[in-house]
Amino acid sequence: MLRIQTYTLALGGCLLLGSTQLAAAPSATMLADTCAGCHGVDGVSMGPATPNIAGISEIYFTDSMAAFKSGDRYSTVMQRIAKGYTDEEIKLMASFFAKQPVPKTVQRTDPAKVALGERLHKDNCHKCHDEDGALADDDAGILASQWLSYLNHSMEDFKSGRREMTKKMKKKVDKLTDEEISALNHFYSSRLSSGSGL
Repeated sequence: MLRIQTYTLALGGCLLLGSTQLAAAPSATMLADTCAGCHGVDGVSMGPATPNIAGISEIYFTDSMAAFKSGDRYSTVMQRIAKGYTDEEIKLMASFFAKQPVPKTVQRTDPAKVALGERLHKDNCHKCHDEDGALADDDAGILASQWLSYLNHSMEDFKSGRREMTKKMKKKVDKLTDEEISALNHFYSSRLSSGSGL
């Protein structure tokens, strides 16, 4: 009888402990792990159409997620995914990803386009995308070492109007040819990259 009572108490304690653990709020790491299927472990995407989010600023991350949740920012899947998180959970994820180092991708870029893109960046983009697009503190998103395919798709969204540009960005982009935009994308993809030219 004593053995049965002890077993019952132990089982009850385990169930209570389990329910307490389930009721606990998820940690930043647990929440960030839910992004790994698309954005890779710790936000380092394995490419090519999904962006790296490691090293992204907290402000840019939370603003982006809010825009996805409201439908203000176009996406094929992120609008639905963002709605599944509370504002507090988004803040925890933002803090986690902001602490990760900006990754170096391995991808090929065209050296001639990179050279042209560097000149275009200095003439048009460096004020908002400082340190060749690698400075997260600009709160303008990290362009350096992003996947080329992702940058191409993003610019298509901007040019088509599916994604809104700031007035300052639109003024600059409207002056650029498709070839010049491609060159800029090659330039940003080459920054921090451990890949080689075509």
